[in-house]
Amino acid sequence: MKISDFVVYKVKPRWIFIKINTDEGISGWGELVSGTKTETVVTGVKEMCSKLIGKNPFEIERIW
Repeated sequence: MKISDFVVYKVKPRWIFIKINTDEGISGWGELVSGTKTETVVTGVKEMCSKLIGKNPFEIERIW
């Protein structure tokens, strides 16, 4: 199983959720804390996630 895609959802006023999809159709959800810097956090998570494409989602410690 490999990470294949991710989608970032911004919900006003400052919530951010991320959905990570795998090549086997399994998805996982996460939440980010942005404070007042929502766009900065969204940009950072998109940059980080682009490096996770193709990685095994079960290697949590290695990814972290």
